[in-house]
Amino acid sequence: MITIQFGNREFLNEIFPLVKSFFPGEDVVVTDEPVEEAEVRILLLYLPGVIVIQVNGDDGGFREVTVPRNDGDRMETKNECKRAVYRLLSEYTQRELPWGSLTGIRPTKIALSMLMEGRRNVEIAQRMREEYLVSREKTALAIAIANRELHILKDIDYEEGYSLYVGIPFCPSTCLYCSFTSYPISGWEDRIEEYLRALFREIDGVSEMCGHKKLNSIYMGGGTPTTLAPEQMDRLLTRLEERFSYEHLLEFTVEAGRPDSITREKLKVLRRHGISRISVNPQTMNQQTLDVIGRRHTVEQTVEAFYMARELGFDNINMDIIMGLPGEGVAEVTHTLEVLKELDPDNITVHSLAIKRAARLNMFREEYRDLKIENTEEIMNLASRTAQEMGMEPYYLYRQKNMAGNFENVGYAKVDKAGIYNILMMEEMQTIMALGAGSVSKLVIPSQNRIERCGNVKDVPTYIGRIEEMLERKRNLLADGG
Repeated sequence: MITIQFGNREFLNEIFPLVKSFFPGEDVVVTDEPVEEAEVRILLLYLPGVIVIQVNGDDGGFREVTVPRNDGDRMETKNECKRAVYRLLSEYTQRELPWGSLTGIRPTKIALSMLMEGRRNVEIAQRMREEYLVSREKTALAIAIANRELHILKDIDYEEGYSLYVGIPFCPSTCLYCSFTSYPISGWEDRIEEYLRALFREIDGVSEMCGHKKLNSIYMGGGTPTTLAPEQMDRLLTRLEERFSYEHLLEFTVEAGRPDSITREKLKVLRRHGISRISVNPQTMNQQTLDVIGRRHTVEQTVEAFYMARELGFDNINMDIIMGLPGEGVAEVTHTLEVLKELDPDNITVHSLAIKRAARLNMFREEYRDLKIENTEEIMNLASRTAQEMGMEPYYLYRQKNMAGNFENVGYAKVDKAGIYNILMMEEMQTIMALGAGSVSKLVIPSQNRIERCGNVKDVPTYIGRIEEMLERKRNLLADGG
């Protein structure tokens, strides 16, 4: 057990994930009193003008650093505390973290904001290395992606433009690692029409609110949107076309996602409506792993779905894969990457497994304690090399808490195939109006450097019953932006 004892809980949200990164798989407990049986005890003692940080390990060692408190600059005090904790734990564990003391999910945002200020790459690298202790490799990756993002978004109107997210919270089955708002379609088929009626009402309301703005991208996610029947998908896409102007639309993505939800009829519907980008997500090309994680489809179904989409004319197909899945090491990942090279999609997203609290893999961890879950730098580098061999470059990056190996998620794309919505959403550079149960809208006001959020309720029956309240939340959100 690893304990963190705070004099008060200031910086808890930043210190806790940093400690977890040094002790993957260990129980990390926040306490108000010392716990003698703890393997490692970390103490943050808040005194007048300083914060004393101590690390007591089971090796009998005692390490201490005193950090000055700058009451006029809370951010600098926080960063100094994180650097101190990082250095103490790095000394104790004899290891370094690829992303240093960074615990946020958007490391490229630092590089991107500095680029937009006119800073040079060398200045950005120096800040990331010295202030956040990021490795040279990850610093180079973040800067390269930030430069690419800036180029891809050069024609985007951040102030008057916006993007639309449409959530379909149903899946063929729930994956072992998933914590998204999703419901097995088998138990909800008789209520999908109710859900669509509520979603159509939200579409109508939001289209009225945003009629004066420029719609740049649409992303339909979930869940798995292609759990809808072809006729239902057709009606949904028609409703969007009727209510929103596509004059400034640069991209429309639909997550076909699960291969077992894809049919020729559904793909034809997407093609008729001019969908420019879809995802066919294998996660792995190893059948044994698919069975373990609850993906009730076969590797062959993934391959068939991909070729079917190509045959019907889809020329921008993304495929998601996950590093760190239970039981997978270099050999299994190599096999997945070899199959992807043969398929030759237009972009791939390489995820590092992140096990969240609501995932079954975490909630029933005793049941799955024998599953080996690991991710390594060798595996991440293998994925990166393979993407480059396929003619792809990294174009967006984000991180999550509790990621296997403390790595990152990276999107790779061929020339002119990058997902615009992914960048806008992750870098928080444009307003996102989000529709559907569990979705979160973000009002971005670049001129004020301000972001406001409002979420829809996650529970589908509650969403259906309170749809007018969801719309009122959005009206209030947009009113906050003046």
